Amino acid sequence: MKIIIGLGNPEREYKGTRHNIGFEAINKLAYDHNIDFNRAKFRAHFGEGAISCQKVVLVKPQTFMNLSGECVRDILGFYKIPIADILVIYDDTSLDLGQIRIRQQGSAGGHNGVKNIIYQLETMEFNRIKVGIGEKPKNWDLADYVLSRFSKDETDLMVQGVTKATDAVETILKEGMTQAMNKFNPVQPKARGEA
Repeated sequence: MKIIIGLGNPEREYKGTRHNIGFEAINKLAYDHNIDFNRAKFRAHFGEGAISCQKVVLVKPQTFMNLSGECVRDILGFYKIPIADILVIYDDTSLDLGQIRIRQQGSAGGHNGVKNIIYQLETMEFNRIKVGIGEKPKNWDLADYVLSRFSKDETDLMVQGVTKATDAVETILKEGMTQAMNKFNPVQPKARGEA
């Protein structure tokens, strides 16, 4: 069993914001694979189903972003699965809009939801898919930026990012993390002087 967690903020006022792109990915996975969010427990909405012939639990924490780790900790405890079997999807301002990056570990990179997961699980080693929402414009407050909505011009790229994230989930479940990273992670430019 795999637990796939999309980060976001509950309540209607946050729907469609950049910070909720993790929820968007989970919603698409649920729609594509006919999984109902028919359970509400552990301060989360979640549902069980199958993707790529694997049993999965799709989770949308309802704790608000900064306390996401409390929900993740409680869900893990309930299902009694190892941390290696979770996958967290969330927004990232260091990636261009529509780009994704898959990682097996790493710091929070300034993301408060991820910071709380690291704190609650006491490890930085968990699988994640970061979905690019674009760099914060100069003179913008970070909180204001991540809680802003996508412009009409940005919507197609946002949809591409969510689709890439859900395709990556399917690849991870079918072929594993390494194959998914090879397929989806952007190629890093070579440093000057490298062959």
